[in-house]
Amino acid sequence: MNLSISGHHLIVTPAIREYVLNKLTRVLRHFDHVIDIQVLLSVEKLRHSAEITMHLRGKDVHCEAQEENLYAAIDALVDKVDRQVIKYKDKVQRPRVEEAMKRIPPPTP
Repeated sequence: MNLSISGHHLIVTPAIREYVLNKLTRVLRHFDHVIDIQVLLSVEKLRHSAEITMHLRGKDVHCEAQEENLYAAIDALVDKVDRQVIKYKDKVQRPRVEEAMKRIPPPTP
């Protein structure tokens, strides 16, 4: 997995980098087929924004969040991308589960 964290009008400190990595481990626990992650953190006046683009096997997921605090923006971003990844994972795995349920014979009374 490739991870790039960049800042726009912002210097990405080791503390910010570590915070993003710790938050992304929650997403990676749910789905481990991540190819590439690009995170863009930016500041415009008093608005902090965070954007992420995740390249998964078969789909690209893009989310963005804006808050008054950078850490709050990162938290909101990770919540959004986590929901999208779980939704994608369920969609990918659902046909397999339904197919397996068709193969199981019904119980005999």
